[in-house]
Amino acid sequence: MAKRGGFPGMGGFGGMNINQLMKEAKKMQSDMEKSQEELASKEFEATAGGGAVYVKVSGNKEIKEIKIKQEVVDPDDVEMLQDLILTSVNEALRKVDSEQAQALGKYNIPGLM
Repeated sequence: MAKRGGFPGMGGFGGMNINQLMKEAKKMQSDMEKSQEELASKEFEATAGGGAVYVKVSGNKEIKEIKIKQEVVDPDDVEMLQDLILTSVNEALRKVDSEQAQALGKYNIPGLM
């Protein structure tokens, strides 16, 4: 009579019992939550136009601060100022994404990122 299911000597999940697998999953979840909390507490900065526009965002992608040098404010060229703001905000958000990918990428969970 053949054994039911699985491969001989595998003990379930590659030799790892279900309790050990659950323990590892809980530890990974805890580590991921800690990494996300650390990321949220960080701040990321970016500038555009040689420092004419400065943006600071949190790890939660919330804009915390925007500084614009007075000499950049030209009522006849509002589009340039808008472009500088967009550039600096997008760069700060890219920094958050990069840090997040680095922090959470070590967990290598398909579909997470």
